Amino acid sequence: MAGRHIVVTRPAGQAIDLAEQLYELGAHPVLFPVLAIEDVADTTEILDVAIRLDQYDWAVFVSPNAVDKGLAVVLTHRQWPTNVRVATVGHSSEQALARHGIGNVVAPQERFDSEALLELPEFANVGGQRVIIFRGDGGRDLFGDTLKARGAMVDYVTCYRRAVPALDPAPLLKLWHDGRLDAMTITSSEGLRNLYEMVGKLGQSWLKKTPTFVPHARIAEQARTLGLTRVILTGPADAGLLAGLLAHFSSP
Repeated sequence: MAGRHIVVTRPAGQAIDLAEQLYELGAHPVLFPVLAIEDVADTTEILDVAIRLDQYDWAVFVSPNAVDKGLAVVLTHRQWPTNVRVATVGHSSEQALARHGIGNVVAPQERFDSEALLELPEFANVGGQRVIIFRGDGGRDLFGDTLKARGAMVDYVTCYRRAVPALDPAPLLKLWHDGRLDAMTITSSEGLRNLYEMVGKLGQSWLKKTPTFVPHARIAEQARTLGLTRVILTGPADAGLLAGLLAHFSSP
């Protein structure tokens, strides 16, 4: 990994852990966020949920952003009710919940997605239960739709908005031109689509030939649809990405 230029595309403020681990391995992390996380303009919807929170059996947070943006409003106006159980999809979200004082969180421990959460026994029999899902705008409906099919009553609250960052792709294009961009790491399908548009036609031609490490099969499928030819599917989260990178660059 020494001397390798590895692009980290997580949103600003969420890339530090992966970047630091790459740096410790001798790599040169290149921060290029492909998603901007923005506050909602009107928090009335979140406040309404805060008032009615005791009515729910479950609160599900789909990401660390949902945790931080949602609880920044909710916990300003009330304490978290002890009768509402909390679930999420990954270790980063569990850690974010812990920072806000919320423990005993239900979460999958091997795969970090909605499908894995739905496989947990806690959500096998949810008939008659009420669930509130904290998420960003335009999130996937799979989890909520499946719970509805199982008899639950599901509401959503939008805690943040995603946007395409106004970034100049020139640093990436320069690295590609000089033959020094060694790998991309992509952690969401939406982020990959944004990156594809952000780098333009020239960048797309290089991106298609660049080793691209993704921690989920859904992102790998999106990458291949866009024409990327060197897609490496890794284990989940930062640990999976790092293991994949190490294995790739250690092989002959």
